[in-house]
This record gives sequence, C-alpha cells and structure tokens, in this order.
Amino acid sequence: MGLLSEGSPLSWEDTKSHADHVRTHGIIQFLNQFKKLRDRTKDVLYWGDEVEYMLVKFDHKNRTAKLSLNALPVLDELQKTEKEHPDNHPTTWRPEYAAYMVEGTPGKPYGGMMAHFNLVESNMKLRREEIRKLLAADEYPMSLTAFPRLGCGNFTDPITKPTPTDGASHSLFYADQVIFQGHPRFRTLTRNIRQRRGQKVAINVPIFKDKNTPSPFIEDLSQYGDNGESAKAAKPDHIYMDCMGFGMGCSCLQVTFQACNITEARKLYDQLTPLCPIMLALSAASPIYRGYLSDLDTRWTVISQSVDDRTDEERGLKPLKENKFVINKSRYDSIDSYLSCSAYSNIKLVYDKDIFEKLKSEGIDDLLARHIAHLFIRDPISLFSEKINQNDEEDTDHFENIQSTNWQTMRFKPPPPHSNIGWRVEFRPMEVQLTDFENAAYTVFLVLMTRVILTFELNFIIPLSNVDDNLRRAFKRDAIREEKFCFRKDLLTDDSPPIAEQCVIDCCEGKTCTQQDHFTQMSIDEIIHGKDDYPGLIPLIDKYIDMTEIDVDTRCTIQQYLKLISDRASGKLKTTAQWTRDFVMSHADYKHDSVVPESVNYDLLMKCAQITDGNFDPELLPVSAKSKTSDNIPPAMRKVDAYLNKKNPRNGEMTMLNNST
Repeated sequence: MGLLSEGSPLSWEDTKSHADHVRTHGIIQFLNQFKKLRDRTKDVLYWGDEVEYMLVKFDHKNRTAKLSLNALPVLDELQKTEKEHPDNHPTTWRPEYAAYMVEGTPGKPYGGMMAHFNLVESNMKLRREEIRKLLAADEYPMSLTAFPRLGCGNFTDPITKPTPTDGASHSLFYADQVIFQGHPRFRTLTRNIRQRRGQKVAINVPIFKDKNTPSPFIEDLSQYGDNGESAKAAKPDHIYMDCMGFGMGCSCLQVTFQACNITEARKLYDQLTPLCPIMLALSAASPIYRGYLSDLDTRWTVISQSVDDRTDEERGLKPLKENKFVINKSRYDSIDSYLSCSAYSNIKLVYDKDIFEKLKSEGIDDLLARHIAHLFIRDPISLFSEKINQNDEEDTDHFENIQSTNWQTMRFKPPPPHSNIGWRVEFRPMEVQLTDFENAAYTVFLVLMTRVILTFELNFIIPLSNVDDNLRRAFKRDAIREEKFCFRKDLLTDDSPPIAEQCVIDCCEGKTCTQQDHFTQMSIDEIIHGKDDYPGLIPLIDKYIDMTEIDVDTRCTIQQYLKLISDRASGKLKTTAQWTRDFVMSHADYKHDSVVPESVNYDLLMKCAQITDGNFDPELLPVSAKSKTSDNIPPAMRKVDAYLNKKNPRNGEMTMLNNST
C-alpha cells in the first residue's frame, strides 16, 4: 500500500530538486518523534496480517482467465463500512499497485490472548466474502502470488494495449491502464523509478529448461515493439520483464507486530531476520512469470528487480560523478544491519555519514543511527506539491516518504504521530497462499514464534552474509526440499529459562563470535522439526503452548495450522509452487517447452478457485484440514479482552498498525 499522501505529483526532475529537502526534514521528523516516544513502554503486543487479493475473470466458454481491472469500484464499496463506522468495522481495505488488486486487513489488531489466534482465519474468510459479493458471477477474488500469464497478450479485462515509447512504464507487455488509477502514487512511482534509473527496469528470471525448451532460450522482442533497449537488457535463458508492475503486481502475506517498547521492537526485528529466508521457502508459491515456467519458486528477486532505480553509477557500472554512493542492493531486498547486535552485521553497510553524525549528535545510538542513515541514501521517488513544506513537529510524511520506499524483508516502524500505536516491526517476505486456512496457518505460526522468542529469550541471530546467502537459496526451485540453510543451532542465551537439554551460550553483544559450531547447515525440515541438540521451531512452539492457558478450540485450531507447516516442511505436502509446477507439467496441453498456454492457465486457476472454496487437493492440503476458527473469542475471555482494551485502547486500528507497507 505505502504512504498514500494526497495532492499533485511532481515530475521526476522536480522531485529530484527537492530530494535534499525531503531527507533533511525527514531526519528532523524522525528525531522529533523519537524524542517524544523513545521511553514509551508497556504497549500490548498487538499484531495483524495483510492479504493482497487479485480479481480474476473467467470466460468458461472460451476457457480463459484474465485479470479484472475492477479494483477501483470494488474498493469504493469495500471502504463504505469503514467510512460510515470509523471506530467499528471488521475489515479494512486499501488500494494496491495494480487495478486488479485490493488489500485487506482485520479492522482492529489482534491482542495478546491465545484466543485471538482463533479469529484470524474467520476474519480472512470474511474479507474474501466481502469482495466476492461485489463481483460478477464469472469473477473471483484469488490470493495468488503471481498471475501466471501477467504480461501475455490480452491478459486483462477490459483489454489493454502497452505503449512501449510512451506513458509511465514504456513497457512492452504491461499497459499503464493496468496500474491502479484511483491514486497517482502508483503511476508516479513507476515513471520516476524508470526516469531516475535512466532506463527501464530490467527483470531477468532463469527459465525452467524442459526437454523441448529452446537452448539457448532467446525471445525476439521486436515483435512487441522493442527499439533495442529491451533486447540489450534481456539475458539468454531468462524470462525478461520490463515494468514495476511485474513485481509490485504480485501479492503477498505480511504480518506486523507492535512491541512493548522500542527495545523489544529492535530485538524482534533482529531475531525474525534469520527466519525471513526460511518462511519465504516454506511459503513458495510463484513458479510462473509472463507465461513461462521459471527455475525459481518465489517472487522475491522479481519484485527486487522491478523497483531497482539505481543508476549505472550506483550499480558500480560507471565511476561516481552525479551520484554519491555505490549501492549494493535494490530498494526491495534484504536488510543490511541489525538493530540490537553489531557483531553479526558483517556485510558492507552503505550509509550517509553526515546524516549518521547528525543523528549521533542528537543522542541516537550507533546501530539505529546507521540504520536510518542507510535508508536515507535513497532519493524520494514520489513527492506531492502540497507536501513539500510540512510542520516537522507534527508531520512525518517526509520521513515516511523514504522509509516506505525501502521495501526490505523486515521493517522497523516508529509510532505514527497523533496515535496510540507503539513501536512496530513488519515481517514482509512470505508468499500468499490459495486458502484462508493456509494464510492463517502461516500468520499464526509466525506470531507464535515471536512469543517463543520473547518468552524463552532465544537468540536466532546469524551473520547477515549468511542471511543473504539463505535468501538466494530460498528463491530456487524446490528449495524447501533441495537446499540447506545456515541456521543457529544454539538458541539459548544466558537469560533463557531452562526449556531443554542444550548448552547455554554467551550473547554476541560487544564481541565477534568465533565459535563456528553455533551454526550449521540444515534443511527446512530440520529447522522446523529439530536436529541433534537443536530443538526445532515446532517443538519450541509446542513447549510454549503447554505452558500457556488456552481454550480447547484455539488449541485445536493451532494444532491444525502447525500440522500444515510440519507437513510442508517434511515434504508430505507440496508447497504451492511445487503443486503449481506439477499441475502444469502434467497437463495435456503443455508441450514441455516451458510455455504455459491460455488453456493451461484457465484450468490451473479454475483448480485454484476450487481449492480456495474448500475442495482441497490432498497433495497440497490435507483433505481433513479444518480449524475451529470463530468470529469471537469465548465469553469468559471476552471480559478479560475488554478489560485489557480499556487499559490499552486500540483506536488506532490496523490501518495505522500496518502503515507504510
């Protein structure tokens, strides 16, 4: 979603001319908020999810499935309840990048009671039903990570035509009309990323080499109107894409946590970082791009390349002249530094030293100062004329302008002004799943991991170079079965309560770890279930649940969710990516040439819709998978929840908890 400021968007040249102004005042705004709220404490551990949906239109007579560019009128209807009842609405809706997408969250965040885990799936079902009742009979709200034939011919309804030499993207495949038209942010970002980079974005994804796939695989892009720029950017044996929409037009599942204070938020940011590649591989759901089977299972590198606005100088292809920094990564990538522990931040951190010194002089510690100074090496890429001059004591739009366009695996989020929302972290890498059951399972699993980390004082931190390597492995085809990941096997710290027979290690604060046996290479199965002295994530969650008061229905629901995670990790069940790939390769119309034709796309998405409706494929989901999810928590616990809400009112609903997506 991002920062949805209202106003008149500036051209890239005008935006660039105000870049230093935005950075300067963004830092001032951060400092003002930090000084007001650094000592804020005793916030409740609220949390919530975001699910992005695609509107798919089926033509059963002609056996086609296309993306319905109907998001604006659908969104207008979805938002009516919130507008009419701003303090009491069960769901919250916001626009997303594409005109076929909507984003839904619960109307209020979930709290610290175990019973809240039983509400998640029910609310997800409600969201899907709210969309569905607004659609035509041949339209369907689908939680797809990537639409298989995005960018292929007439892939939209109504039909759109790309303009390779005009408009925001200059794409050969993705028309500007496919970008959401209800807010100028998305078209402005698309245009400004291209203009700042000095050329179109170039997305190259390795193609899956089947027995009839041409070798080398090289497309003739002139048939799409290429003037030579795309042919130069496209790599042999790769699927080529050329627009922000191929990445930002994907859907995902994200979870935001409010911590008790800034220290806990920084700890969660660090401890969840090593889990990002693991959860990406575990949720893999996107093996097809632009109508071709790829050799990847996840979207992450696609979306990273789709918003890479670095110039040739910043990518190290030319000597620095117009730009200040050689920048190692795209705006959309893994994090580059921890916030509570410096010893394992072992990759080169590029940061603005002047901003760092300014933050230090105002009392910000080294780790947080470097983190902010690193984010602020970026230019603002969207600016509205009405937002140039702001009240730095009251506003944070300049800070959020930079913060919200650093799309990293984890995001550290200061409290918004004029709200009772606390310090938050956002977990961003997971791929969205076909069913509400699956999306609830992944969400609940992750939230339980935060409880385990905080309750048992665990330490998951590994060197960031290993996190980056793990992320690259997580992209790969069948990574969940074929890859090994660096992971910490000694999880306990000096502060951990006795929970298992395992050696206690020193925390890494203040020194570099030289004991290599703290880490080992493990499969996803071993990380989830345990290996040797390492206990495994699900056994740790089971231990936590055994120590906690929990009602029968919620426990039953959680066990169903953990079984799904367990069976995916062990290989008993396929990931969505594996299932999708196998469906295509076994289809009668597939020619084993890596091409996913329209008929296969139709049958695939029809099957996906049936699975979403509960007709589970036993290779993907247990046929018996059924939770006891409910709209409400048990009456006795409702009284406790009401008391806690009175003590810690959560008027700043999910929109605020999850702002700056």
